[in-house]
Amino acid sequence: MAEIRVPELAESISEGTIAQWLKQPGDKVEKGEYIVELETDKVNVEVISEEAGVITELKAAEGDTVEVGQVIAVVEANGSAVASTPAPAAEATPQEEVKQEAVKAEPAQEETKQRPIASPAARKLAREKGIDLTEVPTVDPMGRVRKQDVASFSNQPAPSAPQQAAKAPQAAAPKQDDGKPVERVRMTRRRQTIAKTLVDVQHTAAMLTTFNEIDMSAIMDLRKRKKDKFFEDHDVRLGFMSFFTKACVAALKKYPYVNSEIDGNEFVLKKYYDIGVAVSTEDGLVVPVVRDCDRKNFAEIEGDILGLALKARDNKLALSDLQGGSFTITNGGVFGSLMSTPILNGRQAGILGMHTIQTRPVAIDKDTIENRPMMYVALSYDHRIIDGKEAVGFLKTVKELIENPEDLLLEG
Repeated sequence: MAEIRVPELAESISEGTIAQWLKQPGDKVEKGEYIVELETDKVNVEVISEEAGVITELKAAEGDTVEVGQVIAVVEANGSAVASTPAPAAEATPQEEVKQEAVKAEPAQEETKQRPIASPAARKLAREKGIDLTEVPTVDPMGRVRKQDVASFSNQPAPSAPQQAAKAPQAAAPKQDDGKPVERVRMTRRRQTIAKTLVDVQHTAAMLTTFNEIDMSAIMDLRKRKKDKFFEDHDVRLGFMSFFTKACVAALKKYPYVNSEIDGNEFVLKKYYDIGVAVSTEDGLVVPVVRDCDRKNFAEIEGDILGLALKARDNKLALSDLQGGSFTITNGGVFGSLMSTPILNGRQAGILGMHTIQTRPVAIDKDTIENRPMMYVALSYDHRIIDGKEAVGFLKTVKELIENPEDLLLEG
């Protein structure tokens, strides 16, 4: 017999929530096979069985909170996935033969009902929509059900009236005290953590925001001229994020307190440049970290950002991808945001907010006005660490480097 325990998750994470059991009592399991998906504060983790056998007991239900080291399931090494076969009799009546044949048929029936291989995102969407994954067709050659398979299945026409009539009637939607219909949706552990963290930041930091605007003409022209050759050479597209990341690294070197945090009565000035890049997912905002941006070229930064974004989309981020950032960049412009005040990420002292590029008339001199692609940028900062002069200087440095990308290349 082997006990399945909640593994060590990360230094700062001591518990998780059972998101979904991938195996049920009586199911066979191979060594190293996934049996449960845990939802933690930051990422989802799939737990494996360390021993082959049969699941004999689940000690926690879906939705339960479990702690690191807690026993959540039991695997019997020599267990049987089905009821034991009756001892052979010398003679069996026709009725007994029919019963024995039914028992023999049970394993095949059980086999067809085992849960299919599916991505965590697909399982999550199926739970939300009440879809049985065994009914979802997939074109994956390995039979893996993907999120898009579940989404396509959920968009199929509703069942006919006779089929609907066969189902049990659904309970009426809950109502508020004034009789208006409402829907109650349980917050995921990650959303609860996001909510708590944001409130904590507001309570523990003296947060202010300063703004500026950037003329994107030069960088857009450079990108237009170089993007095809860049892609041909590096197999990754040249975006704006690598320019802003490099500009922030240069500004952080010039204003080191923006790259710091408070620890008791001390400032901790970080001599490394691990830049968090905010990524929006269906489960909420996550901030994977691009390491050592001062030592990487534009292609390496773009490649890292793309890889982390894909991992976030597929719910494959590891805890190590999310830890240890020294400064954060968030781009609300991809959603059309014209201006916002980004909130600090954890104990960091600063976060840069990028916004949508909008063509606006700009005074070139006292006699000339031109339409230019302009972007508002915002720096939210902890005023306990950074004075307004440094915050404004930091943002002005970023502006100057983006507007003069040749200088940015020299800085890099």
